[in-house]
Amino acid sequence: MLEPALLPTPLVDCTDEAFARAGVELRLKRDDLLHPSVPGNKWRKLAPNLAAAVEQGHTRLLTFGGAYSTHLRAVAAAAGALGLESVGLVRGEELADRPRNWSLRAAERSGMRLEFLTRAAYREATGRAGAGGGAELQRRWGPCLVLPEGGSNALAAIGAAAIPAELPDLDGRDVVCCPVGTGGTLAGIAAGLPPGARALGVAVLRGGEGYLEAEVARLHRAGFGREFDNWRIDHAHHGGGYGKVLAELAAFAGEFERRHDIPVERRYVAKLLAALADLAVAGAFPRGTRLTAVVTGLPDPQ
Repeated sequence: MLEPALLPTPLVDCTDEAFARAGVELRLKRDDLLHPSVPGNKWRKLAPNLAAAVEQGHTRLLTFGGAYSTHLRAVAAAAGALGLESVGLVRGEELADRPRNWSLRAAERSGMRLEFLTRAAYREATGRAGAGGGAELQRRWGPCLVLPEGGSNALAAIGAAAIPAELPDLDGRDVVCCPVGTGGTLAGIAAGLPPGARALGVAVLRGGEGYLEAEVARLHRAGFGREFDNWRIDHAHHGGGYGKVLAELAAFAGEFERRHDIPVERRYVAKLLAALADLAVAGAFPRGTRLTAVVTGLPDPQ
């Protein structure tokens, strides 16, 4: 049985000197507290997909991820709680014979069967999933519902669109912000905003210019039947690329934790908060702007 989610998640005012000097208000939407085993944006994106899987009679989920993928762990936990089988296609065949890291161990403990692919085979498989090639994947891996890498599809965007509804009194001064890996959370936030409010995504991977924008637009068309013009993606704060945490970013995250007594996940959330601080100091937001940063996940265990 899947435990219920904490909804709505807490909204915390975050008085911070750098933002205050810029005349900008900062709030944290604590989606990291949403669910004990399927935290943050993973629950938002998975919940409608899990409901569809059960409704359609699926007994197995198949999805993709890297060695430390939060998405793999979340799918494994949710599938196990619902009595569904799960298969995780993992990027990197060299990992097959190595001791499992803490993340892959957690996925296996939840019942996920891990299959390790070469990077070329992984790109081909994820490409097939994104291009509607689920039937071919099912011929190889068995009958299943295929979830894309990161869980971002039309249903996921619809799930994330509930976030703005939990934020009171949004208007023209508001910018709702999130990190961007595959685009589903940003797509949902933008679609769920009232007129005047805007969404800002901070890319956590290098070289996503154009591609991520196209993905968000595609998810809007697929999930909502239209495109939106109330969002943008910042590509200048990826910190060296996906999964990279430079010393400067780690120091920023540690200091933010000490000031506010809030744990900061490094690969996504720290990049978001550092970007917002840089942009505020640079005057990128008009005075009076209210930023709401969606805390999409928990820090890795120490």
